[in-house]
Amino acid sequence: MTAAESLEQPERISPLDVVRQLPFLAKRLPSIAKGYYFYALLKGDKALAMGDIIEQNAERLGERPAVYYQDSMLTYLELNTWANQIAHYLIARGIGRGDVIALAMENRPELLAVLIGTLKLGASCAMINTSQRGGVLAHSLGLTNPKLVVIGEEQLDHFESARQEAGQQNADNLLFVPDNESGQDPPTPQHMVNLLSAVQEYPKNNPIIDDRPVAGDTAIYLFTSGTTGLPKATPCSHLKWFRAMGGMGYMSLSLTPDDVMYVPLPLYHGTGLVVCWGATLITGASIAIRRKFSASEFWPDVRRYQATCFGYVGELCRYLLNQPERADDQHHSLRKMVGNGLRPSIWRQFKRRFGIEQISELYGASEGNIGFSNFLNLDNTVGFSTAPFALVKFHEGTREPIRNARGKLEKVKRGEPGLLLGKITEHWAFEGYTQSEETEKAIIRGAFRQNDAWFNTGDVLREIGCRHLQFVDRMGDTFRWKGENVSTTEVENVLDRYGKISEAIVYGVEIPETNGKAGMATIVAKDPTETLDMDKLLSYLQNTLPQYAIPVFIRITQSIEKTGTFKYRKVDLKKAGYHLTEKQDQIHVLLPGHDHYQRLTPELTAQIERGGFRF
Repeated sequence: MTAAESLEQPERISPLDVVRQLPFLAKRLPSIAKGYYFYALLKGDKALAMGDIIEQNAERLGERPAVYYQDSMLTYLELNTWANQIAHYLIARGIGRGDVIALAMENRPELLAVLIGTLKLGASCAMINTSQRGGVLAHSLGLTNPKLVVIGEEQLDHFESARQEAGQQNADNLLFVPDNESGQDPPTPQHMVNLLSAVQEYPKNNPIIDDRPVAGDTAIYLFTSGTTGLPKATPCSHLKWFRAMGGMGYMSLSLTPDDVMYVPLPLYHGTGLVVCWGATLITGASIAIRRKFSASEFWPDVRRYQATCFGYVGELCRYLLNQPERADDQHHSLRKMVGNGLRPSIWRQFKRRFGIEQISELYGASEGNIGFSNFLNLDNTVGFSTAPFALVKFHEGTREPIRNARGKLEKVKRGEPGLLLGKITEHWAFEGYTQSEETEKAIIRGAFRQNDAWFNTGDVLREIGCRHLQFVDRMGDTFRWKGENVSTTEVENVLDRYGKISEAIVYGVEIPETNGKAGMATIVAKDPTETLDMDKLLSYLQNTLPQYAIPVFIRITQSIEKTGTFKYRKVDLKKAGYHLTEKQDQIHVLLPGHDHYQRLTPELTAQIERGGFRF
């Protein structure tokens, strides 16, 4: 279902739908009561942090599984002991409350151990997106000014591409974590310290911290693409994490120590780390992590770990549905799922085919002060929120709200799509970004009253009844593809640096039977008499951008229409999409499984429209 179709066919939730779910709600009341403390009552000055939760789990759950990975398992006691050694080592390195450590590693137990050891000290971890490299990675490191950088072996090439720009030349600042995937013990790179070897001589007991962290302290930094075209670092406090843990682990999913959450999502993302791992920690459940998602290995993994719940993004679910149907599609222990981006067009189909009983779809932004969750297990909704919010009229193709003649915003009618704003209050604080100017850009002041302040999510949603919302579209200078936020400005800057291009603009376009929007670039060649070498252009993009950010479509045109104020008419190009509207234009497409762009023909376009390719 396209965004336009979803606007024409809004689904409604009635009071009767809610009443029908009351028995489901009643069974979970004890768990909801536990979660409510963390979700709504816990204050920022409380001397409670994530490290305390790990220590409590180690004491009360001891030998119960904490982390599954490949064929290995760590108990809560083992995980806590390992994290303690790392914490003592970091203390010896002078790390304490308020310091930052950058963590660049793919999903593996070492990542969790380093993170826990850091959090015990009141320090925070900057969770580096493992797709970043070069100047983008250098920029991200600079945003949080880390005292130490922990680098997984699998990230060495990415880090080396950014090292000179990042200024991380001091050997003492770089901690190396070998990757045992190959079964060999790799040599420690020059200018680095092998962290796993270094911690072996340190104590295994819980560290005694004089300057204890409190719930309001920053626990992690997550990176998000924004209108500047480069990642922004957004702090996430222990308190915000606790709210997600209580809201999802207890109130929505009602997990117990007998549950296993399967998480093939990257742990540098809020969904995988804050929501999924947080839900298991607060309830004493286990997490099973995978290095990278695999559709063919998904169900074998679920059966191996006897997973009862899994963390998803919509694209992942589409990949699973695209797998050939099997007689054992429902022969597994999985009954619950939590995540975001599941499209209404496949929601019920996914539940029926795989026997899923509960989908806890959620909505939230890493930096945001507002979140929604499908506590009542209703279909095709991100749920509701107790936080104050508004859906307002907005300028098409932008993330800017419309102000009326009195200078105030106007709310949309019920059922109409509107730009979502979250009211900033003492209880629903906006933690913003490390860059104060970026934080201010995200705040709308004087929206309805003279001194009010609202967080602009940049997303369009609509109310479908009983304060439940449904996601419609992502606005502004980012779009979502392959579960990642793609910055149009970042891709435009990369194209601008290619010597054969004079103008480039980037936007997202919809492809039938896909989630999110595929990247498309419209470019003007510097020399219109010269044919662009698309193979060289693709090679350049592959060496510069993460795979998900490489444009799927490229339109080559003679000129790009602009407004009277010299702004590109991006909305018109979005509407045209990858269809040939101008005879003189060329459109090239990077098809799945292909290593080159090819000229788009009417026949190829028709095949794409029929869902003939699995993008």
